[in-house]
This record gives sequence, C-alpha cells and structure tokens, in this order.
Amino acid sequence: MRRNLALLVVLASVLGGCLSAAPRSPSAAPSAAPSTAPDATVGATLGTLVPGGELVRSDVPRAEGSAEAARTAASAINAFGIDLLRAIGGRANAVISPTSIALALGMARVGARGGTGTEIDAAFHLSNPDEFTAGLNALDQALATYNGTVPDGSGASQEVSLQIASQLFVQRGLALEQPFVDRLASDFGAGLRLADFRADPEAARLAVNRWADEQTGGRIPTLLGPGAVDTATRLVAANAIYLKAPWANVRFDPAQTTRSTFTTADGTAVSVPMMTSHLPGGTEPSLPYAAGDGWRAVQLAYLGPDSSRSRLALALIAPDDLAAFEAALTSERLAGILADLADRKVELALPRFGIDTQTELSVPLQALGIHLAFDRSEADFSGITTSERLHVAAVIHQANIDVDEKGTEAAAATAIMMMTGGPGDTSEPIVLRLDRPFLFALRDTETGAILFLGRVADPSTR
Repeated sequence: MRRNLALLVVLASVLGGCLSAAPRSPSAAPSAAPSTAPDATVGATLGTLVPGGELVRSDVPRAEGSAEAARTAASAINAFGIDLLRAIGGRANAVISPTSIALALGMARVGARGGTGTEIDAAFHLSNPDEFTAGLNALDQALATYNGTVPDGSGASQEVSLQIASQLFVQRGLALEQPFVDRLASDFGAGLRLADFRADPEAARLAVNRWADEQTGGRIPTLLGPGAVDTATRLVAANAIYLKAPWANVRFDPAQTTRSTFTTADGTAVSVPMMTSHLPGGTEPSLPYAAGDGWRAVQLAYLGPDSSRSRLALALIAPDDLAAFEAALTSERLAGILADLADRKVELALPRFGIDTQTELSVPLQALGIHLAFDRSEADFSGITTSERLHVAAVIHQANIDVDEKGTEAAAATAIMMMTGGPGDTSEPIVLRLDRPFLFALRDTETGAILFLGRVADPSTR
C-alpha cells in the first residue's frame, strides 16, 4: 500500500445545475507574460496569463502567515469539524476532512456578503472572518513545509510529502470582482484557469479530473462523473492536499497481524485483522497515552522531514460508549484530551481498517446554521461576481482512509456546487485493544488542525 494521504477539496461554482471542480499545482507557476487575452474579463487587471496554460494570476503577492494565526484557524476548523461529524449523524464508519472543507468554504466566504457570510462565520464559531482567512493562509503555508526524505530506522529512506494547492477554473468572459481575485492570490495563493464550460463542458470536466488525479497521486482519478459539468457551469474553485508518510514512533509487523474479534456497538462480533505494536526486540513502544472517565486515548506519529520531530499524528480515542461520547464531544474537550497525552509504555492492538464516505452536506451544513447560502433568492455572493446571482445548490463530500502496518493513505474531495438564481515509565505496559468502536483524528500537532476526523464502528466493512 502506498503510504500517502491525499486530500482534495473542491469548491465548484455552477450557474445552472451541476458539479464542477478544479485547482492549482503546488509547484511554482511557469514564467508568465502580461495578459492580453480579450476574453479574460475577470476583474480590471488580472495580472499575468501563462502562455498555453491560460493561467491568470493577480499580481498581489501571497501574504505571510504567522504561527498564531494558523493555530486560531485550526481551532475554528476543529470546532466546525466536530459539529459537522455530529450533524452528519449515523453510527456507521465515517470519515470527513474538516481542513479540506474549511479551505473550500473559506474561498467561498471571501465572496460572500451580508447574512450569507455571517452564517458561514457562525458555523466556524468566528468573530472576525478576515482573521480566519488569514489563518487559513498561514495554516496552508505551514503545512506546505512538511516535505523531505528521511531514514526510517531500517536503513532505508522514506519520502515524506505534504503539498497544498488552490486554484479556480473560470468561464471565459465571466466578470469577477477584482478584490475577490486579489484575495484568492493573497490568502490562498490561488490563480484562475480559463475554461469554456459553455462551449465544451465535457472537456472542462476532463481537465478538472486530470488535475484532481495528479494532485492526489491517483487517489481520486475521476472526481467529476459524466454529466457533472454542463453549459451552465461558470466557476470552479478547488484546494488539494497530498500527504505521504509512514509511522514514526511505532512499528506493526505484518507477520504479527492476526484475525481477532471486534465488537460493534450493537454487540455483534466481527473478525478483523488486528495489528500489534512493537519495537525491535519485542518491547512495547512508549506512546502518548491518556485516560479519563469513560475513555482512553493513544497517539501515533508519522515520520516528518525533520527526523528529530514528528508533526503529523493520528489520535485514537476509545470511549466506553461511542454514541454518548460523540454526542457530548466539543473542540475544547478534544483539545483537553490531546493535551493530557503523556508517554507511557503501551501494548497497542489496532485493527487494520479502511473507510469510504460519500455524503451530501447541504442538510448538515444547514443544521449548523448556514441557510442563506442555499437560498436561491437570498444568497449573496456578489463579492465573487455581480453579473449573475449565485447560490449553493449542493455540497458533496467524499473521503477515504486506509490504515495498515505501513502507515496511512487517505483522500477527500469536497464539491460546493453554485448555481445562478514526558519521560517513559518503567511500570507494566498499558494494554489497549481497540476492539470496540472508536474515534480517530489525524492532525497537525503544531497548529492542532484536524486533517481527517472519523469513527470506526465496524472495521470489517468500508
């Protein structure tokens, strides 16, 4: 299995009735020439147009981000993610990407006005949306530094990569507001690729899918299905995150993985491949561990480009009653649990699991208070364009995650469719068998941002 995590967020702005998506490569744009294309009518001065690629960028430079701003944004993202997971409901396996969805909605928020923007702010528990977009920018840049090749302890080298990309595909001739174009450049590092949805929507759809396939290392080869883009599509904004990293502080020997029983919430016993943690010589690893009233938690780190520290980690929380625990979970409580983690000897048994989730988020987002954005007559995205009225028609989120002996591989895609209208101890090791439903949060430990959040209710199914 490829040890990589790929996350794709797509903000699809559609003026007639379908899904679309698109993005920016994390690599620097090729040398650009001044834009002279008569149909690039997005704003007063669009900056530069890359020959051949028709990549338009504002001349506004990318704003520098601070660590404090990134942490502030991460806190908002985590609160939103927990609320959203609860709003989605259900007791089956599930995985979402709060950071991915936030980056997509963050771009939409730049162009939202009046109550439409205020409701998005409230869903993220925000008091200052400008601070939030600045924080998203800082978080984006902080995560983009997580790249390199490091030794894995066995004499071999492992590639560690985390790349983030943002970009918009825009209909030729659609007049976008210049401040919106500038904010995309300064707060998201995003440019615009011209597309002709009116004349050839299928070619535009295939172009978006090629981009998604490239940005996610093949994890999402067909983001947009046939008919997803039509002649009414006008604008597609996207963000992609790609991660590749193996475990750092734990090893799971495939030879030691055995079939074992996992008991679901309704008492059903299922047989699953159970991995067992160890270090060379058969000793238990020292892992960050915490326990409280009705729950226990452990954290597994991923290798980072700086082998002296691990930045990304997977927190696993095993409550006695998952439904009750999840219902009462807040970002503050989760932060408290993670803050209590301290190194202990832990003999960990973890089921190998894979989860696929596809869900339409319009109802959960409205449950979080975002109503006007979905209202055909009341939505106000005039900060994007005033030539046609946009409203959000649907929000599709897809995510998958696979956890095995080597590490983690995952992908997520979000499409927002817009239409017109301490020291180790010497005590006996703690035995933690995750053989009942549990939660997981894959996060950046420096900013606290949760990249993936979900529940494992039955690891024998996807």
